[in-house]
Amino acid sequence: MASLLGTSSSAIWASPSLSSSSSTPSTSPICFRPGKLFGGKLNAGIQIRPKKNRSRYHVSVMNVATEINSTEQVGKFDSKKSARPVYPFAAIVGQDEMKLCLLLNVIDPKIGGVMIMGDRGTGKSTTVRSLVDLLPEINVVAGDPYNSDPIDPEFMGVEVRERVEKGEKVPVIATKINMVDLPLGATEDRVCGTIDIEKALTEGVKAFEPGLLAKANRGILYVDEVNLLDDHLVDVLLDSAASGWNTVEREGISISHPARFILIGSGNPEEGELRPQLLDRFGMHAQVGTVRDADLRVKIVEERARFDSDPKDFRETYKTEQDKLQDQISTARANLSSVQIDRELKVKISRVCSELNVDGLRGDIVTNRAAKALAALKGKDRVTPDDVATVIPNCLRHRLRKDPLESIDSGVLVSEKFAEIFS
Repeated sequence: MASLLGTSSSAIWASPSLSSSSSTPSTSPICFRPGKLFGGKLNAGIQIRPKKNRSRYHVSVMNVATEINSTEQVGKFDSKKSARPVYPFAAIVGQDEMKLCLLLNVIDPKIGGVMIMGDRGTGKSTTVRSLVDLLPEINVVAGDPYNSDPIDPEFMGVEVRERVEKGEKVPVIATKINMVDLPLGATEDRVCGTIDIEKALTEGVKAFEPGLLAKANRGILYVDEVNLLDDHLVDVLLDSAASGWNTVEREGISISHPARFILIGSGNPEEGELRPQLLDRFGMHAQVGTVRDADLRVKIVEERARFDSDPKDFRETYKTEQDKLQDQISTARANLSSVQIDRELKVKISRVCSELNVDGLRGDIVTNRAAKALAALKGKDRVTPDDVATVIPNCLRHRLRKDPLESIDSGVLVSEKFAEIFS
């Protein structure tokens, strides 16, 4: 596994976030135009009313999600050109379990995301945000706020789908997969999007301001300290994760858009447990521990100091490894559909799930997908028992029924049952 994830030394302390969410300015661009006042509503009803005999100004808020998809804006979100460089993924030493789970989800987004739990200060957020450099490019419809796929109707917004059905040729651009941060203090309107009721009533059109779920479609939605997330936001995530669509209902007006994303969460179990309904929605579960080796801890501190003193030079040091890993991911994504898994292995995977009393079939499905993704990452065209042994603890650990009197780690229980059945 170490050969896949890199053996370079690293720092795993928190580094500045770099994602499509954090790169976006905290306030939307505001444009003032003298002359006639068009509209006047800004978000939650803020309106500028000029005094008499003075020139009037128009205040317009540009659509942030559309902004990201424009050709001119793509370069602004390139992490290599950003003023806030991110720690290289290849430079992170150890934490192989967490890194592998993240890579497998990038290769096959249908795995369903990853939940990362561990001690504070172990590099959970740093590792997730460093993934942004390795994300591949995808084709999206230019100017579409939902990152619609120009070919697959499953990932198209309603408007784009109607245009395609009419035979209209839609403009297509290539852009990197978005990584969107969901703040703990976000409002439901900011997450789901809002409907402009005034415009709907006066002009008879559905005016919709997309939220974070629209921005994260076909991308990654990252929630740090997910176990502290408010219940009403957890309900929103559950609904979107279950259906793949986000629906906003208000005053008899309904607007829906695709919201299929890789859900990544991190947290410290000492700060609170995660609701079982949301925990089951994560495809994989990774546990992170504190590094105990003194020499390795010193090395981590030194590497972090190097990065802080000269981030650009530090990133250049790992550029070759980063490029190699990015090519490996792109190749694995391209070859994933050709990877085969024998029926005998599928039966044994289902036996493990059954004998561990795993509820539902989500564990079986995720284990099969993760094993195929790992085989593709290794450059193989067929899944082996070793591939299954590597991923099955992460796929089933969080799905077992909790026994308060049980002291053994649930991942060990899964490994023992696997060894018993596959032997």
